[in-house]
Amino acid sequence: MEKESSSKKIKSSNLINQFIMERTNAADSIMHFRFDKKRVRILTSIEEVAEKCKGIVYWMFRDVRVQDNWAFLFAQKVANKNSVPLHVCFCILPTFLNSTMRHYKFLLKGLMEVDAECKQLNINFHLLHGEPNQAILDFVQKYKMGAVITDFFPLRLPLFWLNDLKKKLPDNIPLCQVDAHNIVPCWITSEKLEYSARTIRNKINSRLEDYLTQFPPVTKHSFLTNQKFKKNDWENALRKLDIEESVKEVPWTIPGYNGGILELQSFLDNRLAHFHTMRNNPLSNATSNLSPWFHFGMISVQRCILEVLKYKQMYKESVETFMEEAIVRRELSDNFCFNNEKYDAVEGANQWAIDTLNQHRSDKREYIYNLNELEHSLTHDDLWNSSQIQLVQEGKMHGFLRMYWAKKILEWTHDPEEALKWAIYLNDKYSIDGCDPNGYVGCMWSICGIHDQGWKERNVFGKIRYMNYKGCERKFDVKEFVKMWGGKVYNK
Repeated sequence: MEKESSSKKIKSSNLINQFIMERTNAADSIMHFRFDKKRVRILTSIEEVAEKCKGIVYWMFRDVRVQDNWAFLFAQKVANKNSVPLHVCFCILPTFLNSTMRHYKFLLKGLMEVDAECKQLNINFHLLHGEPNQAILDFVQKYKMGAVITDFFPLRLPLFWLNDLKKKLPDNIPLCQVDAHNIVPCWITSEKLEYSARTIRNKINSRLEDYLTQFPPVTKHSFLTNQKFKKNDWENALRKLDIEESVKEVPWTIPGYNGGILELQSFLDNRLAHFHTMRNNPLSNATSNLSPWFHFGMISVQRCILEVLKYKQMYKESVETFMEEAIVRRELSDNFCFNNEKYDAVEGANQWAIDTLNQHRSDKREYIYNLNELEHSLTHDDLWNSSQIQLVQEGKMHGFLRMYWAKKILEWTHDPEEALKWAIYLNDKYSIDGCDPNGYVGCMWSICGIHDQGWKERNVFGKIRYMNYKGCERKFDVKEFVKMWGGKVYNK
């Protein structure tokens, strides 16, 4: 076991070194790289950096990494162009949606890695506390920053902070946003809410040639600050939080960029070959397992795609399937949340789905469970209970079972609103990649038919796609899965 672990670390180190070489081959720095300005949205009327400023701020939130980060690279480009220091700020919030200590500890360890790398590059990393729209404003004004650059997160709360900061910033300070999460920037792919993967696929794939490029490196910064800053207090960073502390860290993940690259190497070596044929079998261990690092932006999806593409001759179908999931489906989720303010409500569904759910609102349910029974795996369905146990213990659930899990919540609750609310709550609370557009869209697809079509009409579901226990038995060995996770049958 020890030998296998050492071997994996060596391979990961080789991959990390390989990426360093690829960045250097792309350009010696962002200053000598053809940066596509379409990646950037200037949100203020002013575009020029404030005169006589003492630095540029990169407000980091969604993309917690240094390298392979277009927002970080653009911030360094602006700082270099103006011959000023570069400052990276991350705000620790007292609470964020339904995030728990599981999420906060994973995040904090990734941030510590970012801080250490910034020190090596003469870049200043600041761990701030409080709502970003105020904390970033205070930092800009106190330390005379000349511009704010941030990454892209399409959920309501981050968009509110962004718009509020835009209103409060001094008139001479520009605010820019860079989509460092998607390969094709969300606002470039489409200006409207897309109906399905079918309608967005070509809009993304037709632009990949322009946007799926190598990255230049973030380099050692030449302009140092002479200002005094408060030292980052990592030991006390998570002390004043208003979050659920009982949800513990998950043992299978190593937070941060290095941990993400380790998981990427494991996927390439052990699972990519079987990804196309086996990914929908919860017993096969054929998924990428990369979603936690994608969610926190600790590794770049674009970097992973560049690497996976090298295997296309060997595993053509698996590579194409992975690209469909990691690019098209994931960027479709961002499109949905960015263009639909009701991305987590039944009202945000298509009219056909709203109508069919309303028509079956009063249908008799064979089983009704409350939130406590669902959360503690106390249903009559041992497969569902086993899936919930896995979610609680491992912070993840196989994608096929997550669909089944959410659809059963619709079947076993009083109405679609309650079902959607509880599915999102449980997913966000326990899944390490919770509080994410993918999670909201997954629940909305399962319960409200988003990005789907109408199916045969039936009780409770109406025309929403139905899944049942027997269908799962045809897909994989349900008894083996139940045995693995220990779900029991509880009679009401």
